[in-house]
Amino acid sequence: MRAMVMTGIGDADVLQPEDVEKPGIQDDHDVLVRVMAAGINPIDTKLRGRGAYGDRKYPAVLGCDGSGIVEAVGDGVTGLAPGDEVYYCYGGIGITPGNYAEYNVVPDYAVAKKPESIGFAEAAAAPLVLITAWESLFDRADMVEDKRVLIHAGAGGVGHVAVQLAAIAGASVATTVSTEEKAALVRKLGAERVIRYRQEHVAEAVLEWTEGQGADIALDTVGGDTFTNTISAMAFYGDLVTILQVPEATDWKTARLRNLRISQELMLSPMLFGLEAGIAHQGKILSECAGYIDAGRLTIHLSERLPLEEAAQAHRLIESGGMTGKVTLEIE
Repeated sequence: MRAMVMTGIGDADVLQPEDVEKPGIQDDHDVLVRVMAAGINPIDTKLRGRGAYGDRKYPAVLGCDGSGIVEAVGDGVTGLAPGDEVYYCYGGIGITPGNYAEYNVVPDYAVAKKPESIGFAEAAAAPLVLITAWESLFDRADMVEDKRVLIHAGAGGVGHVAVQLAAIAGASVATTVSTEEKAALVRKLGAERVIRYRQEHVAEAVLEWTEGQGADIALDTVGGDTFTNTISAMAFYGDLVTILQVPEATDWKTARLRNLRISQELMLSPMLFGLEAGIAHQGKILSECAGYIDAGRLTIHLSERLPLEEAAQAHRLIESGGMTGKVTLEIE
């Protein structure tokens, strides 16, 4: 089968086309998927540049996110059958093969039925960011109705779905963006207060928005100074969640005085450590989100769709920074 493989560690040019062996059913809970599209995420570019997890054997097939059509299922699979259209986040980090290929084998508990109202390209763009945003806001934090939520980089991959999930939950949402174009997008997605961070002091804007109380929940999707500067924008007993490494030089005094709960979110952990229950939980998140998508309450903003053979260009787009929404590879 056709695949775009990572031939070694390096720049985007290490992604090369290659014919590889088609996978098959090995376990009772395996699902063989004919991959129709693969999502591109920043983790893909980081693994390509730094080295994949696992035994690091190359060539390796990257790509956590996929959507496609079920071709075959193991004897223990229920609820899925050949011909079903599905989406999932599984593989592609160096432990098991990813989705930059015509076929992939995925455990049934990681798979959800694809939303009927969107195509394969949009569906492939969704899983990692949906799971990351959901786990950050609902599992790491306590997001319920009427909470005041700050989402950093609200027009980005994780950010644009986090804004929508918070709005769906009945929270009031503020978000940071860099341009007026992105500001217009996040307003449509449900943001109540849009902060142009190059023109406004973010913490001051949040305090003004909350009448001096601060955000009940904040999601940091940027890292570095953004994390540390957000501490002063938080309400007492608030939840500050980051999807990046916490800066080593962080001054924790203000966080302690405000009794903040600091959480870190890495949705890859279940895959990394073989946590079946965690992977199954993520599959359920995707099923829940599919309902929101089909009800018109949640949208996936797709900026670019490229053919499989242009995986290197897709990586370059991600690495250029400032992306709005997501990029996917379509596999004919």
